[in-house]
Amino acid sequence: MRQCILIILMTLSFQLLPAQKYVFSGTVYDEKTHEALAQVNVSGSKANVSVVTNEDGFFILKTDVMPADLQISHLGYKTKRIKVSERNNDVMKIMLTPAAIQLKEVVVWTNDPEELMFTAIRKIPDNYSKQPILYNCFYRETAMKRQHHIYIAEGVLDMYKTSYKYNIGRDKVAIRKGRRLLSPKQSDTLGIKVNGGPVLPVFLDVVKNTELLLNAEELSKYNFTMEFPATINDRQQFVVSISPKIPQPYALYYGKFYIDRETLAFTRAELELDMSDQDKATNSMLVRKPAGVRFRPRELSCTIDYKYENGLTSISYIRNTFRFNCDWKRRLFKTAFTACCEMVVTDMERENVQPIRGRVTFDSRDAFYDKVDFFKDPDFWKDYNIIEPSESLDKAIGRLIKKYK
Repeated sequence: MRQCILIILMTLSFQLLPAQKYVFSGTVYDEKTHEALAQVNVSGSKANVSVVTNEDGFFILKTDVMPADLQISHLGYKTKRIKVSERNNDVMKIMLTPAAIQLKEVVVWTNDPEELMFTAIRKIPDNYSKQPILYNCFYRETAMKRQHHIYIAEGVLDMYKTSYKYNIGRDKVAIRKGRRLLSPKQSDTLGIKVNGGPVLPVFLDVVKNTELLLNAEELSKYNFTMEFPATINDRQQFVVSISPKIPQPYALYYGKFYIDRETLAFTRAELELDMSDQDKATNSMLVRKPAGVRFRPRELSCTIDYKYENGLTSISYIRNTFRFNCDWKRRLFKTAFTACCEMVVTDMERENVQPIRGRVTFDSRDAFYDKVDFFKDPDFWKDYNIIEPSESLDKAIGRLIKKYK
């Protein structure tokens, strides 16, 4: 995990894409509760593009290739496939059905979750790409002071990953296009630097970056528990939870790993930093802060999703959330802050892939704020697949732009 400037903002390389011929949009709901579902994966077959729904369950998918159908998948729900046609202007209302778990008669791993984890680790070279891949991604980071957005930045990234047989040393990220917005109120500005930023997709890919957690030395510090199974993309999953075994000099994680029952590939990881020791948690979250500011960590959680397709599993979505309080000496009240980074893979290239080199490479010392332009063009993302802003975020963007004007 690397660094980003949290509430300090984003030069930009502008690139036009050909206009997208087909546009599909809709909102995804739970069939029983009728509640909107966030972070649902929506992809187009043949078109090889995908997005995720926003907090309101809404998505827009753009492609220059007519897909045979749309595939909508989410943890714990049956995957839905919708036939599409060139009449693509209607906003769809999509209902997902909760998936019933049907266990097979013989469950080989139930009694030994630790063995299951290490077997899945050994199978990483078989289950993930043996060739380099260039991913096209949409990235967004936001910061809130109490209930108000004070910083929004987003961009299209290129992410180069080598074979999963190797470590992350040559994996790189470059910004293709981006924009940012910061509250002009001086009282909203907080020069705190925390772990995160556009390099998160490289360093939080726990399956490839096994030094982070999935190695024998690190896992020896955890207890393992087999949880109730789950379904992702109509595929049954083993679920293994981990919890700290004994205190360490640094903060450990609580987490769940979803492992494909058939391939034993890691499909999803949910991690939450142990906050029981505030000093250890602070050391894991905080990079730098102004003198006189007291930093109180409340939460560091992350979700990493992988998608199974054509016999291989690849990274598809990452979300990282920080919550903390800050107060100042000689001030009575503390202030709550929330920062969130999320990235979704919208497309990928497997043929004739070249490494990302030179000045375009985003470095862990760079701030996303310094790399992109101000929010000013309403058609900025016209030809790109993005995570649509939620209603609350859309209103926040409008208010911040008015303040600038």
